[in-house]
Amino acid sequence: MTSHITSDAISAAASGTWTLGDLVVNRLGFGAMRLPQHGEALVPDAVPRDREQAIRVLRRAIELGVNHIDTAAFYFSPLRSANELINRALYPYGDDLVIVTKVGPGRDTSGKWLPHATPRQLRGQVEENLRQLGRDHLDVVNLRIVGTDSIAERFGALAELRDAGLIRHLGLSNIHAHQLAEAQAIAPVVCVQNMHGIGASPEQSRLLRTCGEQGIAFVPFYSIAGSGRTAGATTTDHHGVLHAIARAHGASAAQIRLAWTLHQGAHVLAIPGTGDLDHLAQNVAAGAIRLSASEVADLNSLSI
Repeated sequence: MTSHITSDAISAAASGTWTLGDLVVNRLGFGAMRLPQHGEALVPDAVPRDREQAIRVLRRAIELGVNHIDTAAFYFSPLRSANELINRALYPYGDDLVIVTKVGPGRDTSGKWLPHATPRQLRGQVEENLRQLGRDHLDVVNLRIVGTDSIAERFGALAELRDAGLIRHLGLSNIHAHQLAEAQAIAPVVCVQNMHGIGASPEQSRLLRTCGEQGIAFVPFYSIAGSGRTAGATTTDHHGVLHAIARAHGASAAQIRLAWTLHQGAHVLAIPGTGDLDHLAQNVAAGAIRLSASEVADLNSLSI
């Protein structure tokens, strides 16, 4: 049976803090993508999760010190929307809670993906997030990108909404380094969400370091799932080094992946998601794991 560190006494505060613009968050946060459904996320035929279970997970996350929740209007399954679950569970929101959403992609009512939003359509996506979350402004909005084309028009549209008071801070997701520079020339970027984890490519790691040099939060997605992506971590991952380190800490491999993520820099945040209360406690507890320099180096060398 897999061991793991978990304790209701361990708070997300054990992971340390970072400031998104002027918003202080614990570095161990919560990703809402998996909350509306069981199994693989973001597919049209996803099985909805029990509503009350999802609400319990969100409320328990707050009790465990989580004050950074990542979400999006396109995180939904039949009958369940991540944003509306967050609204139902947590409204009225605490003063220290930071909700980060993203725009760009869209899905129709059947769950099928639509072409990414035009600059004009982005305002509608922002307004939809406001409505679902019950907010008069959004704390942070990430522009989600596919491809290497210029993002100036789209990011500029969000900068206008920021100037209008609908958005407090701006971020980017799934970008290349030149797109970060392009955005920074238009308006401040407080966070970058990109794929990163053990075995990351040199390009992925360079962007992580660039963000640190510029004081921008780097928020990896799929840091646990890896190549499993929206389907979740695979069961074939039994790398000896990873599991030896996990055993030494009385932790699971997933917890070591999260701990390694946080060890990549003070600006690196983690947003693991789950619909399970036990997994939630394990994820939060990972923020208290302290890896040695040699353990970090051993994990850095892996290609999994």
